[in-house]
Amino acid sequence: MNLANKRITVTGGAGFLGSHVVEALHARGCRNVFVPRRRDYDLTDRSAVERLIRDSRPDLLIHLAAVVGGIGANRDNPGRFFYENAIMGIELIEQARRYNVEKTVVAGTICSYPKFAPVPFKEESLWDGYPEETNAPYGIAKKALLVQCQAYRQQYGMNAIFLMPVNLYGPRDNFDLNTSHVIPALIHKCLEAKERNEKSIVCWGDGSPTREFLYAADAAEGILLAAEKYDGAEPVNLGSGREISIRDLVQLVARLCDYEGEIVWDTSKPNGQPRRLLDTTRAEKLFGFRARTSLEEGLQKTIEWYLRTRVPALAFR
Repeated sequence: MNLANKRITVTGGAGFLGSHVVEALHARGCRNVFVPRRRDYDLTDRSAVERLIRDSRPDLLIHLAAVVGGIGANRDNPGRFFYENAIMGIELIEQARRYNVEKTVVAGTICSYPKFAPVPFKEESLWDGYPEETNAPYGIAKKALLVQCQAYRQQYGMNAIFLMPVNLYGPRDNFDLNTSHVIPALIHKCLEAKERNEKSIVCWGDGSPTREFLYAADAAEGILLAAEKYDGAEPVNLGSGREISIRDLVQLVARLCDYEGEIVWDTSKPNGQPRRLLDTTRAEKLFGFRARTSLEEGLQKTIEWYLRTRVPALAFR
């Protein structure tokens, strides 16, 4: 698919990952990109979704809109996270089918993998067990969309592909401590503690779990490469292929933020999934995707962006 001459609709295009995808589309010369806003189109409402597809008439639909958060947010909102993520995707895929959208790209999540999936996670392991409990409702809602894409391909010949990005980070991430993921939360904590001369910060769990992180601009490139080159039924991991423990991540973020205080581990809080590392062979083989940004480079860019844009009252003196 040559994206430059296509009408493209990006749900969630004003959000964190979506903004990087829209930026990458513009860099490819795409000028007909439509980003629906929540105030105009409630994606949990069938009539609003139908109106969105009718208004934008996309050749390519990229579905990135999601209700997401870290361990705490997932634990506090299991019903909401299940319903809203499931219903948005179900209605969008159905309306894309009804209006004969040429291609649909759906972003899933690695939270769909079984809690104890063999590491590195291969796409073939997706159905071999129940997801980690704190994010299972979100992960299962997203996995249901894979089934829908495959069923619609089988029955209707619909070209819908399903991608599973690993934990993302980068500029324009959510830094609200109540809802953010681990990297923006750590950056926020370290910089604020440094400014206030606090002797320690508190982190959840015991630091033993491992995670893989993908810089948001790299993820955007992977999504667009798949839109251009991949038309298959099987899900595809998008990741960096590099694993780091939460303990080592905290130390790295603290060093890059120039914070020298103590790290206190609150072991009464959950660790989440024990390990996360993706096998990224399929993405490289099928559409030539390989992450380019190292974790340290990406963290440095993210910290610099946050320092430039955060609330002035918290700026360095």
